[in-house]
Amino acid sequence: MLVTFQSPAAPDVVMLRNLAEYLLTLIGKHLGARGVIQHDELPHAIVRLEAAITEEAHAEIALESLYHVPNGGNYDVNDDRGGLARRAWPLLDMMREARRQNADIIWGL
Repeated sequence: MLVTFQSPAAPDVVMLRNLAEYLLTLIGKHLGARGVIQHDELPHAIVRLEAAITEEAHAEIALESLYHVPNGGNYDVNDDRGGLARRAWPLLDMMREARRQNADIIWGL
């Protein structure tokens, strides 16, 4: 199932329900049939999502160091580098633009 995020500040963002639910949980929201991130909630939501992306990047570095081979080679531990950053980018970009324009973001299933 798809979830569509809409704001007058940016083009629509469409993503799979499980990703939308995960990202909304990271910013303290719950996925319902409809919902809203009000413009006054955006600064805090952006900080929380950016922090989650940073934490994931640090975890990837730590995991990679566990699989470092002393002769200089590395196992390919994770082919999806920057996974959360790449998947969250469209919503994060919408959130930043909505913050700049004092606009809300709504979603619906």
